Amino acid sequence: QVQLVESGGGLVQAGGSLRLSCAPSGRTFTGYTTGWFRQSPGKEREFVAVFRWSGGDSFYADSVKGRFTISRDRAKNTVYLQMDRLRPEDTAVYYCVASSSRLIVSRLRDGENYDSWGQGTQVTVRD
Repeated sequence: QVQLVESGGGLVQAGGSLRLSCAPSGRTFTGYTTGWFRQSPGKEREFVAVFRWSGGDSFYADSVKGRFTISRDRAKNTVYLQMDRLRPEDTAVYYCVASSSRLIVSRLRDGENYDSWGQGTQVTVRD
């Protein structure tokens, strides 16, 4: 369990972009699996994207693939979610998540496998 500090949410017009950032407090992401889930009113939380620091591979929900890009800056010990061509249906609270281990692929999309969750940042996309 680690405290996650996330930022970058906001209100944008459809078609616009935002970049979310997430970093741990007091430690590094070495060996971690990190990324984002999101949740909007009336919906279950949804896997968005994650990045495995060991191996440097990334995974995306079908709904965001091609529009969102997850990346890392090892020097800054930070993971980013670049969100382009945003749509109103992307409106949600985005939660940075982390597992202190390299999750196997079959476990990546289940939020219960992440032991650290950020407080969330609101992303609102207007028509």
